Formats: sequence, structure tokens, C-alpha cells
Amino acid sequence: QVQLVESGGGLVQAGGSLRLSCTASGRTFRTSGMGMGWFRQAPGKEREFVAAINWSGGSTYYADSVKGRFTISRDNPESTGQLQMNNLKPEDTAVYYCTADARPIATMTLGRADYWGPGTQVTVAS
Repeated sequence: QVQLVESGGGLVQAGGSLRLSCTASGRTFRTSGMGMGWFRQAPGKEREFVAAINWSGGSTYYADSVKGRFTISRDNPESTGQLQMNNLKPEDTAVYYCTADARPIATMTLGRADYWGPGTQVTVAS
């Protein structure tokens, strides 16, 4: 089993920055070489893919809406993942979820992930 816990959400003004973190636990996370990702869900909208990174960190995917503003990274010795969010916009307001999956990270771009954190709220004020 894999447990994921997000942190770092909050309220920020438009144009500001936030850094989300995700801490993973469970032997399966390390032994399976899992990719990590981030999804978000805004009120009244469907959940959407944001970004993903493979185990080595050598491959990443981003949603078009966040390219050039968000950066995904990970620290495998610490079993953590990060999402640096810059130039935030009100439309980035959502609950952000950390995910992990042993399949190729392209799977996450299709909206699928085996493990999910409980989510952290990000609110961007205009």
C-alpha cells in the first residue's frame, strides 16, 4: 500500500507563488519505482490532470494550462514530491491532489492513478 499526504496549500494573490509538497509512505512506493503526479478539482468542475514525473525525474508531463508556470519535481531519498506554482491565476483555484502510480506516467495524463492523497486547497484571489 501507498499513503500520500499533501501540504503547502493556502490563499495567495494572483501573480503569487505556492509550493505544494507530497510525502509518500509505504514500501510499495519505493520498490515499485512509482511515478508521481498532481491533479486538481475546482468547484463544479471535473478533476483534471496537472503534472506528472517519472521515478528518475527524467520525464515530465504538464497540462497546457500550467506549462511555463508550474514545475514538478521529486526527492526520492525523502519520498517526497513537489509542485512549484508561479504566476498563479484565479482559475488555478482548486483542491490539489498528489498521486502515485507504478504504470508509465503517460497514464496519468489520461486521468488515472492508483493512489491518491486527501488533497490540499489552493485559493488564488484576484
